[in-house]
Amino acid sequence: MPMKMLFAFLAIAMSISFNADCQTQSALPFSVPSRQLTLHSNHLGEDRVLNIYLPLGYDTLTKQNFDVIYLLDGSIDEDFIHVCGAVQFLSFSWINQCQPTIVVGIENVDRRRDFTFPTSVEEDRKTWPTTGHSASFISFLDDELQPFIDSQFRTSNRKILIGQSLGGLLACQIYLEQNAMFTDYIIISPSLWWDNESLIKRYKALPKTNAELNASMQIAVGREGRIMVGDARKLDRLIKQRRKRRYHSKMLYFRACDHGDVGHLAVYAMLKELNLRSQRRAKF
Repeated sequence: MPMKMLFAFLAIAMSISFNADCQTQSALPFSVPSRQLTLHSNHLGEDRVLNIYLPLGYDTLTKQNFDVIYLLDGSIDEDFIHVCGAVQFLSFSWINQCQPTIVVGIENVDRRRDFTFPTSVEEDRKTWPTTGHSASFISFLDDELQPFIDSQFRTSNRKILIGQSLGGLLACQIYLEQNAMFTDYIIISPSLWWDNESLIKRYKALPKTNAELNASMQIAVGREGRIMVGDARKLDRLIKQRRKRRYHSKMLYFRACDHGDVGHLAVYAMLKELNLRSQRRAKF
């Protein structure tokens, strides 16, 4: 066989071998480093699935406690993966914009049932007949989920709640009614139109100085129409009026985003802001 033909043959053989190796490698399974647990809730009368992301170093830093993010809409096919990605990236040592943090994604069963309080709007009650049971879900978070996570993992005192849309409505309700349940609230596109904006009216009725609103709150909204944007701005103003330290409340407006895609950019920006707030607190 001529030398040139031999080299050509070897090159083809190596190419085939390389492509076969690549195909073999690409067939290997890949998954997000997480655990899935099931917790029975007496308050809800059902089992709830939890997706748990543990930060890099959790297994080796055995004396360290970690902040916890509680993520509503936390299913694998909802917000869990992209939020974990943002947390992991921001906590890389060469980025250092977020503390290594545990993420607890709460899978949904009936989000309209769990994330809404009772409404006086008859049309909404007919359209969504299971709504109005947020009180039970809040009790689940407070009495069952948080103690369970604290018993299973090394957690710090910092607990962050992330909610969007109806999840944002629930987060606003918890902020108003049981503020101390979480230290920080990340609220995206909250559905404050629910029940004819009754939650905003309840905020308005609070005293001008309210020491009970002690947790930080960040609100984000995209270009989502007059009602959604207007309600978010109303809430931001009301919280600022009732807080001595204005940096505890902040609103972000993402002009290039809508209701569907604002979540990822908002979470990324708000986690960075929480890191800055931690640095400011350390100075006091």
